[in-house]
Amino acid sequence: GAREALRYMADRRMKGSILNISSVHQQIPRPKNVHYSASKGGMKLLTETLALDYADKGIRVNAIAPGTIATESNEDLEGSRKSAQLKKIPMNEFGDPEQVASAAAWLVSKEAAYVTGATLFVDGGMTLYPSQME
Repeated sequence: GAREALRYMADRRMKGSILNISSVHQQIPRPKNVHYSASKGGMKLLTETLALDYADKGIRVNAIAPGTIATESNEDLEGSRKSAQLKKIPMNEFGDPEQVASAAAWLVSKEAAYVTGATLFVDGGMTLYPSQME
């Protein structure tokens, strides 16, 4: 998707923004899920490299990295599994999809016009390694 957007924008000398969606697992390894962690690590470097390559053309490339968000994919987290997941989050709650959307809207807005190559973690502090707090 980024390749086609960049081609379109570059051909028309358009300035703008590309936003990739990653995960906290670009920074925190996900046990027993090496392919997922590797893909998110790749997304981090894809974002940073494209940001370098296109900054001089006025095209910003950034990423959002959500933590545990209250979506259908996490509905099965109940009881002790939910408690274990919440222990990983300093804010002790799952995020809402609207919070991720708000962060995304800011990153592509004019207010973030001087931000490129960044990953914004929307994770309630999950990447702060709260397991070290015990």
